[in-house]
Amino acid sequence: MVGPDGRVDPGLDRPAGRLPRQESVVFPGSHCPKCGHAIRWHDNLPLLGWLRLRGRCRDCDAAISWRYPAVEALSAGLWISALLVWPGAGGGLPDLWLPWAGFPLIALLLPLVLIDLDHLWLPEPLCRWGVVLALLLLEGLSSLAERLLGQPALGLGDAKLAALGGAWLGPGGIAAAMALAVVSGALVGSTARLSGRLGPREPFPFGPFIALGIWLVWLTGPQWWWSTWVMLLGA
Repeated sequence: MVGPDGRVDPGLDRPAGRLPRQESVVFPGSHCPKCGHAIRWHDNLPLLGWLRLRGRCRDCDAAISWRYPAVEALSAGLWISALLVWPGAGGGLPDLWLPWAGFPLIALLLPLVLIDLDHLWLPEPLCRWGVVLALLLLEGLSSLAERLLGQPALGLGDAKLAALGGAWLGPGGIAAAMALAVVSGALVGSTARLSGRLGPREPFPFGPFIALGIWLVWLTGPQWWWSTWVMLLGA
Protein backbone atom coordinates (compact mmCIF):
# COMPACT_ATOMS: atom_id res chain seq x y z
CA MET A 1 0.00 0.00 0.00
CA VAL A 2 1.25 3.43 -0.88
CA GLY A 3 0.23 6.95 -0.04
CA PRO A 4 -1.42 9.45 -2.42
CA ASP A 5 1.97 10.79 -3.48
CA GLY A 6 3.12 7.36 -4.62
CA ARG A 7 5.43 6.86 -1.64
CA VAL A 8 5.09 4.07 0.86
CA ASP A 9 3.19 5.60 3.76
CA PRO A 10 5.07 4.70 6.96
CA GLY A 11 1.95 5.16 9.02
CA LEU A 12 0.44 2.15 7.28
CA ASP A 13 2.86 -0.15 9.14
CA ARG A 14 2.73 1.63 12.46
CA PRO A 15 0.04 1.67 15.21
CA ALA A 16 -1.34 4.86 13.65
CA GLY A 17 -1.90 2.93 10.43
CA ARG A 18 -2.71 -0.56 11.68
CA LEU A 19 -5.35 0.37 14.27
CA PRO A 20 -7.72 2.03 11.75
CA ARG A 21 -7.56 -1.23 9.75
CA GLN A 22 -8.20 -3.25 12.96
CA GLU A 23 -4.86 -5.03 12.63
CA SER A 24 -2.54 -6.16 15.40
CA VAL A 25 0.20 -3.70 16.32
CA VAL A 26 2.45 -6.62 17.34
CA PHE A 27 2.13 -9.29 14.64
CA PRO A 28 3.40 -9.43 12.00
CA GLY A 29 6.55 -7.45 12.68
CA SER A 30 7.54 -4.31 10.77
CA HIS A 31 7.48 -4.91 7.03
CA CYS A 32 7.33 -2.99 3.78
CA PRO A 33 3.64 -2.27 3.02
CA LYS A 34 4.34 -2.63 -0.72
CA CYS A 35 6.43 -5.81 -1.11
CA GLY A 36 5.75 -7.37 2.29
CA HIS A 37 9.40 -8.12 3.14
CA ALA A 38 10.28 -7.92 6.83
CA ILE A 39 12.36 -4.89 7.77
CA ARG A 40 15.77 -5.87 9.08
CA TRP A 41 16.53 -4.74 12.62
CA HIS A 42 19.38 -2.49 11.50
CA ASP A 43 17.07 -0.81 8.97
CA ASN A 44 14.40 -0.28 11.63
CA LEU A 45 16.44 2.03 13.86
CA PRO A 46 14.62 5.36 14.35
CA LEU A 47 15.85 8.05 11.94
CA LEU A 48 19.10 6.19 11.27
CA GLY A 49 17.33 3.40 9.41
CA TRP A 50 15.59 5.82 7.03
CA LEU A 51 18.84 7.69 6.40
CA ARG A 52 20.74 4.43 5.91
CA LEU A 53 18.22 3.31 3.29
CA ARG A 54 18.14 6.79 1.71
CA GLY A 55 14.38 6.76 1.96
CA ARG A 56 13.83 3.55 -0.05
CA CYS A 57 12.91 -0.06 0.72
CA ARG A 58 15.97 -2.33 0.60
CA ASP A 59 14.02 -5.09 -1.20
CA CYS A 60 11.69 -3.41 -3.70
CA ASP A 61 13.23 0.11 -3.85
CA ALA A 62 9.85 1.73 -3.11
CA ALA A 63 10.19 5.27 -1.79
CA ILE A 64 9.46 5.70 1.93
CA SER A 65 7.57 8.84 2.90
CA TRP A 66 9.29 11.65 4.80
CA ARG A 67 6.63 11.18 7.49
CA TYR A 68 8.59 8.20 8.75
CA PRO A 69 11.60 10.18 10.09
CA ALA A 70 9.43 13.21 10.89
CA VAL A 71 7.23 11.23 13.29
CA GLU A 72 10.27 9.54 14.83
CA ALA A 73 11.93 12.92 15.40
CA LEU A 74 8.73 14.29 16.93
CA SER A 75 8.49 11.24 19.18
CA ALA A 76 12.09 11.70 20.34
CA GLY A 77 11.44 15.36 21.09
CA LEU A 78 8.37 14.54 23.15
CA TRP A 79 10.21 11.90 25.16
CA ILE A 80 12.99 14.39 25.88
CA SER A 81 10.41 17.01 26.87
CA ALA A 82 9.13 14.60 29.54
CA LEU A 83 12.39 15.23 31.38
CA LEU A 84 11.44 18.92 31.68
CA VAL A 85 8.35 18.34 33.82
CA TRP A 86 8.14 20.95 36.57
CA PRO A 87 8.19 19.96 40.25
CA GLY A 88 4.63 19.71 41.48
CA ALA A 89 3.26 19.14 37.96
CA GLY A 90 2.73 15.72 36.38
CA GLY A 91 -0.89 15.39 37.49
CA GLY A 92 0.05 15.89 41.13
CA LEU A 93 2.14 12.72 41.34
CA PRO A 94 5.07 12.65 43.79
CA ASP A 95 8.22 14.06 42.24
CA LEU A 96 9.87 10.66 42.71
CA TRP A 97 7.54 9.28 40.02
CA LEU A 98 8.49 11.97 37.55
CA PRO A 99 9.40 12.09 34.72
CA TRP A 100 8.88 8.35 34.24
CA ALA A 101 5.10 8.51 34.49
CA GLY A 102 5.04 10.85 31.48
CA PHE A 103 6.52 8.28 29.10
CA PRO A 104 3.42 6.04 28.80
CA LEU A 105 1.29 9.17 28.42
CA ILE A 106 3.38 10.18 25.39
CA ALA A 107 3.13 6.65 23.99
CA LEU A 108 -0.67 6.97 24.10
CA LEU A 109 -1.10 10.57 22.95
CA LEU A 110 1.15 10.48 19.86
CA PRO A 111 -0.63 7.67 17.97
CA LEU A 112 -3.99 9.16 18.96
CA VAL A 113 -2.98 12.49 17.40
CA LEU A 114 -1.71 10.86 14.20
CA ILE A 115 -4.83 8.72 13.78
CA ASP A 116 -7.14 11.68 14.41
CA LEU A 117 -5.25 13.79 11.86
CA ASP A 118 -5.54 11.07 9.20
CA HIS A 119 -8.98 9.63 9.95
CA LEU A 120 -10.87 12.04 12.25
CA TRP A 121 -11.15 9.11 14.66
CA LEU A 122 -9.80 8.36 18.13
CA PRO A 123 -9.61 4.59 18.79
CA GLU A 124 -11.44 3.55 21.92
CA PRO A 125 -8.82 0.90 22.92
CA LEU A 126 -6.03 3.48 23.21
CA CYS A 127 -8.23 5.88 25.18
CA ARG A 128 -9.44 3.03 27.39
CA TRP A 129 -5.92 1.80 28.12
CA GLY A 130 -4.90 5.37 28.87
CA VAL A 131 -7.60 5.55 31.51
CA VAL A 132 -6.61 2.17 32.95
CA LEU A 133 -2.95 3.19 33.21
CA ALA A 134 -3.93 6.47 34.81
CA LEU A 135 -6.07 4.69 37.40
CA LEU A 136 -2.93 2.79 38.46
CA LEU A 137 -1.18 6.14 39.09
CA LEU A 138 -3.94 8.47 40.27
CA GLU A 139 -7.09 8.15 42.41
CA GLY A 140 -9.53 7.86 39.50
CA LEU A 141 -11.49 9.72 36.89
CA SER A 142 -12.48 13.24 37.88
CA SER A 143 -16.12 14.33 37.95
CA LEU A 144 -15.28 17.00 35.35
CA ALA A 145 -13.93 14.40 32.92
CA GLU A 146 -17.08 12.33 33.43
CA ARG A 147 -19.24 15.34 32.61
CA LEU A 148 -17.18 15.95 29.49
CA LEU A 149 -18.25 12.55 28.18
CA GLY A 150 -21.70 13.98 27.54
CA GLN A 151 -20.71 17.30 26.01
CA PRO A 152 -22.35 17.64 22.60
CA ALA A 153 -19.60 20.01 21.41
CA LEU A 154 -17.12 17.12 21.40
CA GLY A 155 -17.07 14.00 19.30
CA LEU A 156 -17.33 10.71 21.15
CA GLY A 157 -13.61 10.06 20.63
CA ASP A 158 -12.79 13.58 21.85
CA ALA A 159 -14.81 12.96 25.01
CA LYS A 160 -12.93 9.72 25.67
CA LEU A 161 -9.61 11.48 25.13
CA ALA A 162 -10.72 14.16 27.57
CA ALA A 163 -11.57 11.40 30.05
CA LEU A 164 -8.09 9.97 29.56
CA GLY A 165 -6.65 13.41 30.32
CA GLY A 166 -8.90 13.75 33.37
CA ALA A 167 -7.54 10.49 34.75
CA TRP A 168 -3.95 11.64 34.35
CA LEU A 169 -4.33 15.29 35.34
CA GLY A 170 -7.21 15.43 37.80
CA PRO A 171 -10.15 17.92 37.71
CA GLY A 172 -8.13 21.16 37.73
CA GLY A 173 -5.62 19.81 35.24
CA ILE A 174 -8.12 18.62 32.65
CA ALA A 175 -10.02 21.91 32.97
CA ALA A 176 -6.84 23.82 32.09
CA ALA A 177 -6.01 21.36 29.31
CA MET A 178 -9.47 21.71 27.75
CA ALA A 179 -9.25 25.50 27.97
CA LEU A 180 -5.93 25.33 26.09
CA ALA A 181 -7.49 22.96 23.56
CA VAL A 182 -10.45 25.25 22.92
CA VAL A 183 -8.30 28.38 22.54
CA SER A 184 -5.68 26.76 20.28
CA GLY A 185 -8.33 24.90 18.26
CA ALA A 186 -10.35 28.08 17.77
CA LEU A 187 -7.28 30.02 16.62
CA VAL A 188 -6.17 27.37 14.14
CA GLY A 189 -9.71 26.66 12.92
CA SER A 190 -10.54 30.33 12.43
CA THR A 191 -7.29 30.94 10.56
CA ALA A 192 -7.92 27.93 8.33
CA ARG A 193 -11.47 29.05 7.52
CA LEU A 194 -10.46 32.66 6.82
CA SER A 195 -7.67 31.48 4.52
CA GLY A 196 -10.00 29.14 2.66
CA ARG A 197 -8.13 25.97 3.63
CA LEU A 198 -11.17 24.82 5.62
CA GLY A 199 -14.78 25.07 4.48
CA PRO A 200 -17.46 26.83 6.57
CA ARG A 201 -18.90 23.54 7.89
CA GLU A 202 -15.96 21.25 7.19
CA PRO A 203 -14.92 19.26 10.30
CA PHE A 204 -11.34 19.19 11.49
CA PRO A 205 -9.63 17.01 14.11
CA PHE A 206 -9.91 18.39 17.63
CA GLY A 207 -8.00 15.52 19.24
CA PRO A 208 -4.54 17.01 18.55
CA PHE A 209 -5.49 20.16 20.45
CA ILE A 210 -6.77 18.14 23.42
CA ALA A 211 -3.54 16.12 23.39
CA LEU A 212 -1.47 19.34 23.24
CA GLY A 213 -3.37 20.76 26.22
CA ILE A 214 -2.93 17.55 28.20
CA TRP A 215 0.81 17.43 27.60
CA LEU A 216 1.42 21.13 28.34
CA VAL A 217 -0.49 20.91 31.61
CA TRP A 218 1.32 17.67 32.46
CA LEU A 219 4.68 19.43 32.10
CA THR A 220 3.87 22.63 33.98
CA GLY A 221 0.83 21.93 36.14
CA PRO A 222 -2.48 23.82 35.81
CA GLN A 223 -1.72 26.61 38.25
CA TRP A 224 0.79 28.35 35.94
CA TRP A 225 -1.75 28.49 33.11
CA TRP A 226 -4.53 29.84 35.33
CA SER A 227 -2.18 32.48 36.75
CA THR A 228 -1.07 33.50 33.26
CA TRP A 229 -4.65 33.83 32.01
CA VAL A 230 -5.67 35.89 35.05
CA MET A 231 -2.69 38.18 34.46
CA LEU A 232 -3.53 38.58 30.77
CA LEU A 233 -7.21 39.28 31.46
CA GLY A 234 -6.29 41.81 34.13
CA ALA A 235 -3.73 43.58 31.94
